Amino acid sequence: MSTNPALARRLGLADAVTIGLGSMIGAGIFAAFAPAAAAAGAGLLIGLAIAAVVAYCNASSSAQLAAQYPTSGGTYVYGRERLGEWPGYLAGWSFVIGKTASCAAMALTFAAYAAPVGWQKPTAVVAVLALAAVNYFGVSRTARLTRIIVVVVLLVLALVVVAGLSSGGQRSAAVDAGLFEGGWYGILQSAGLLFFAFAGYARIATMGEEVKNPRRTIPRAILTALTIALVIYAVVAVTVLVVIGPTQLASSVAPLVDVVTASGWSWATPIVRVGAAAAALGALLALIAGIGRTTLAMARNSDLPRWLAAVHPKYRVPHHAEIALAVVVSILILSVDLRGAIGFSSFGVLLYYFVANVSAFTQTTADRRFPRAVQLLGAAGCLVLVVTLPPTAIVVGIVVLVVGLGYRLIRLRVLQAG
Repeated sequence: MSTNPALARRLGLADAVTIGLGSMIGAGIFAAFAPAAAAAGAGLLIGLAIAAVVAYCNASSSAQLAAQYPTSGGTYVYGRERLGEWPGYLAGWSFVIGKTASCAAMALTFAAYAAPVGWQKPTAVVAVLALAAVNYFGVSRTARLTRIIVVVVLLVLALVVVAGLSSGGQRSAAVDAGLFEGGWYGILQSAGLLFFAFAGYARIATMGEEVKNPRRTIPRAILTALTIALVIYAVVAVTVLVVIGPTQLASSVAPLVDVVTASGWSWATPIVRVGAAAAALGALLALIAGIGRTTLAMARNSDLPRWLAAVHPKYRVPHHAEIALAVVVSILILSVDLRGAIGFSSFGVLLYYFVANVSAFTQTTADRRFPRAVQLLGAAGCLVLVVTLPPTAIVVGIVVLVVGLGYRLIRLRVLQAG
């Protein structure tokens, strides 16, 4: 690996935290609450707590591993170093397929708020191509644009919460009564779907080769971004459930717009739509950057075509990987359903973090920052949430996973035969 050109270290702590927040806030609040409510009703609040616990375990494992292995690739690299080539490949492939689906979901979310009916999919494709171009011209531009987007989104979310509080909270009794209406299977399924919202801190770990002072910055950035996102999720989730209730939330395509409308703040609807579109763009921007770095790491080891390992001589970014990603996501946009994409993404990302927890469990005392019990809880949580996802997401996920494993097996046999 030493013969490959290195990426430039340009990101500080604030940049890394911002990129993580841009992913988590955009993905969760504007995309995951509705399918979670469909699975568990008001029980999504319990699901949110479960997802938060699993996310914390995963974040601590990722931070511990990233401090020891501060290079691009995230758990793909950690799995290879701690467990072997096959577990590393499983993590890398799971991440790439899961987050590619997330890119499509975020692009479609943006278009749903920003484009008129009939123009949503073309608008989503344009968004993907535009943000891929931003990443192409340097990671420092990625961080600056994400920071602007995060500020806009936080202001909009504050507006939604104030509007909800002004409505008087007449629906709170109905929320309390329906916490367990969906049963534990529904609650666990909502936790798996909401986990989609917490995966943004992976962007920080996968960009380890571009962070300044990575052994100190990466762990702090991951846990800081996760904590901030947890507080925001909890406040907004309670507000939405109190104002419009779990039934309307489950069928809503724009729940935060429904909150301001139900609160009598209809004038704020355009503002919320702009905020939702900005959040989706922030998530999409960080996703493209993170997937590009994992693809780069896999291509460096020939687990993906070597053409994808190229680093631009001027901008120092994995430009071939990001071009390929933009093409694949554009194709997916034309054929995927938003809610189905969330389930499929959660399938891939939960497997990714299962490998991360097992990898962190094997680290020595010198590199350990968290007790092994945290990694055991995280690994068990990932497996439970995977098996309780919607059946279609599980079936499609297994098929795509088998295709990826088959690709590597065939490639190894070809190399051995040669």
